[in-house]
Amino acid sequence: MLNVEIDDINGLAILTPDGPLSADDFEHVAAIIDPYIEKDGKLNGLIIATESFPGWDSFAALLSHIRFVRDHHRHVKKVALVTNSPFRDLAEDLSEHFVSAAVESFDFDELDAAKAWMIKDED
Repeated sequence: MLNVEIDDINGLAILTPDGPLSADDFEHVAAIIDPYIEKDGKLNGLIIATESFPGWDSFAALLSHIRFVRDHHRHVKKVALVTNSPFRDLAEDLSEHFVSAAVESFDFDELDAAKAWMIKDED
């Protein structure tokens, strides 16, 4: 399951997986954040917080994840990877080539720092 918390005040979505990601997880997330994006035009930030990367439960889940990124990346200003997983460095490097959002990584115990970075006005 991929849990979603929306911070309406700051325009953030916080995603916290509690197991391997499934194709249904990305439909669930889209059903929650799409109405927010339609209403406000964008998300200021998307935080993915997990101590270690749980992986995908199937190839279909990986494809669903790729489609989700493709369909949403232009509507997200910043992405924060909050994790202790060594995968975060690879994910950060790869994402710079495929997403228009600014991407930053933080240690798992730095969720508050990630939120502060998200709401910091750099324009």
